[in-house]
Amino acid sequence: MTNNRPRAWLLLFPATVFLLAVFVYPVGVFLLSSFRLENGVGLDNYFTFFSSEVNIEVYWRTVRIALLVTLVSAVVSYPAALAIMQLGAQYRGLLIGLIILPLMISPVARSFAWLVVLGREGLINKTLVGTGVLKESIPILYTENAVFIGLLQLMLPLMLLSLTSALENLPRDVIAAARSLGANSLQVFTRVILPLTRDGLTIGGTLVFTGCVTAYVTPALLGGPRVTMLATLLYQKAGVTVDEAATTVISMVMLLTTLAVNAALKSRSRGAA
Repeated sequence: MTNNRPRAWLLLFPATVFLLAVFVYPVGVFLLSSFRLENGVGLDNYFTFFSSEVNIEVYWRTVRIALLVTLVSAVVSYPAALAIMQLGAQYRGLLIGLIILPLMISPVARSFAWLVVLGREGLINKTLVGTGVLKESIPILYTENAVFIGLLQLMLPLMLLSLTSALENLPRDVIAAARSLGANSLQVFTRVILPLTRDGLTIGGTLVFTGCVTAYVTPALLGGPRVTMLATLLYQKAGVTVDEAATTVISMVMLLTTLAVNAALKSRSRGAA
């Protein structure tokens, strides 16, 4: 039998070189820069960053909103993905195309559209006041709720596509077998569908969480100066105050947080196996 390992490594070589050049090397430089001090190296930059109550508040706000968006995306996407899989191939392809369509529109355009919907004179407030639910308009824009809504609409297709792809690889006979053994709908989902699609949930959760942590346009437009996220704080440190130390620290904190969440999702996925 011919040994194909050298050929496989040869095929991997261009992609490996590309990743090393455009990802590993820049990240490595940023990581080393975050420890660089005037008199050597150390953790002083990190201590300085986390000693600020404002920075800690921004960090936990970002993590909280990102986790909430990820959780809601999963809860909403699972029933939708299951419904899509019940359709014929023609309608399934049409719906998947509609899911992909928002990803082709710039986040700037989508975020500006939310300004029209969430403003004091926007569609939501006008509807609530017009129907008598509210006596006067309430502030929705420039709040954490507005950022949550914008990020959920922005990231939901990523979770839905990941779960739909995972369900497409699900053996068709396992659900019928579970029902024939007396399992109800909840048991079928928790004991059959969920364990067999955990990889899709892990991928979708990682994409959504990472996208929320690194998103700049949506928090900047919908949150404004009142709701600062890590990405907007990074822009302020890099473009306004030109604080190189804080910029590198924030970049590393964002990277390490997303890696930690990905590791937690993978660990949870293996534990459920």
